Amino acid sequence: MDGGEPHSALLESIPFTIERLRKSFASGRTRPLQYRLKQLSALERMLKDCESEICQAVRMDLGRSELETRIIETSFIWREIAFAQKRLHRWARPERVRTPLLTQPSAASICREPFGVVLIIGPWNAPFQLVLAPLIGALAAGNCAVIKPSDLAPASSSLLAAELPRYLDLECIQVVEGGISESTALLAERFDYIFYTGNPRVGRIVLEAAAKHLTPVTLELGGKSPCIVDRSANLKASARRIVWGKLLNAGQVCVAPDYVLVDETVENALLMHMATAIKEFFGKNPRTSPHIARIVNQGHFRRLLRLIDGGGEIFVGGEASEDELYIAPTILTKTPPNAPIMQEEIFGPILPVLSVKSVEEAIAFINQKEKPLAIYVFAEDTSVRRQVINSTSSGAVTVNYPSLHVALSCLPFGGVGNSGMGAYHGRASFETFSHHKSVFWKASWPDLSFAYAPFSKLKERIVRMLM
Repeated sequence: MDGGEPHSALLESIPFTIERLRKSFASGRTRPLQYRLKQLSALERMLKDCESEICQAVRMDLGRSELETRIIETSFIWREIAFAQKRLHRWARPERVRTPLLTQPSAASICREPFGVVLIIGPWNAPFQLVLAPLIGALAAGNCAVIKPSDLAPASSSLLAAELPRYLDLECIQVVEGGISESTALLAERFDYIFYTGNPRVGRIVLEAAAKHLTPVTLELGGKSPCIVDRSANLKASARRIVWGKLLNAGQVCVAPDYVLVDETVENALLMHMATAIKEFFGKNPRTSPHIARIVNQGHFRRLLRLIDGGGEIFVGGEASEDELYIAPTILTKTPPNAPIMQEEIFGPILPVLSVKSVEEAIAFINQKEKPLAIYVFAEDTSVRRQVINSTSSGAVTVNYPSLHVALSCLPFGGVGNSGMGAYHGRASFETFSHHKSVFWKASWPDLSFAYAPFSKLKERIVRMLM
């Protein structure tokens, strides 16, 4: 999973930490709504008090600009907290459901109750958002939680470990830092729910570990999210938006556009507009721009260079500096469909552009691959939009703007198939971390004899009539 050396004292303490949280949960401490709201307010205070430190930590880990960090991390989390605070009383209210005539007099409801002690494992690319957004759901639902940040973002992980205990209830929330050894030790324990964000390879490891205890999971994975650019698209706006979505956090975003399938009649125009957009956003020499992030480490840097090699012709970019962990915004053309860059998620500032003869060809190309986390269709023709939505399977489809659906608390966010299972954001986060318990009440009178043996033709007719 993450890199890192074993920390024997920490490893030995993990079972005791989980047992302590389990005792806290069993005491009923986390169940009152006022307690949950108090924890959400405390998390909100932490974000406000530590926003500068958060931006600094992310800059140390990823070289990301302060504005991008506010967009990706703090502003997003604030919106999620506010959305949950305003609606939690309604979400937590038992949901009454109708009962059939055969069971009358009776009543039934669905009660949302917390699972217990949950594990949240986060990645490095959005080191605050991708642990704190699930935590909002866990807190709102009334759970205790263990948070495992990524050691590939050490400054962010350290800040979370230092600050969260100052604001949240230590008896119910615990941060565990570390790498592979700590992640493995955590997964060996029994949790009541596991929420993992990362890549499909590790997602399978998490799912296998969870299966040993029959622990339910949410897997937020990634995949190759394509853009389809139809001949009816507004090419200038599409180009600017694709470049924005691709280069946010230097492409190290799970919903970043991974490749473009463009109608061959407008390919050249789209390429020129994208080249212009890159220059407008980052200047003639993006390397000197303070607005483009760096690659997380040398391993990922070298992987990305290998993907560029053999990935087609460089239309824009291609420059790189290992000392700075910098790779220029790069657009590739004439990319072979079987090239390595088309086989794995890129997770960097590199964008292959492939031409297609029709939207049908683009759909067929996408459907031959694993189901993506998102599909982005750029088209003014509503029939094209409808065709893409109805003929493909993905975690989400957005029209004329990449990645923006992630920011909407009113929409569940998640993948399907290889791109994940389960969803969160807004109410979906609360639902994810809640067990839906069915509750049924039946009056003790009347106690009708036709329900009991011995059965007769008359009893059978009565039951059939009532069913």
